[in-house]
Amino acid sequence: MDILYGQVTIYFDGTYWAGLFERIENNKLCVAKVIFGSEPSEAEVYQFILKNGYNLQYSPAVDTVVSEVRKNPKRMQREARKQMREYGVGTKAQQALKLQHEQNKAERQSRSREQKRAEEQRKFELKQQKKREKHRGH
Repeated sequence: MDILYGQVTIYFDGTYWAGLFERIENNKLCVAKVIFGSEPSEAEVYQFILKNGYNLQYSPAVDTVVSEVRKNPKRMQREARKQMREYGVGTKAQQALKLQHEQNKAERQSRSREQKRAEEQRKFELKQQKKREKHRGH
């Protein structure tokens, strides 16, 4: 088993954090997807790769073209940093939390508005009842 190239991509798919494990072997691409649940740290991903890297269920192999381009490690670091800056870590999760927070805020505001209206209506009815009681005996 001569693995020529391997790559791991961690992303948020809208519900869970997932990892996409790619390997190219003999000009054939195989892919495996793993659901992590909560956002994994680098150490957790590394431990997962060490423990389960060889036991992953990869997809059937697909022919691919392998271009052997050597990149400077510093350039690769800059590109990774740029990707992290563009997308950020947990931005989708943060957006989902922000949306939930805004929905809760809107619900709370509508509930308090209804309570305020009900209280004003109750006070109005009480005033009307007192006014009627005053004029009843005359």
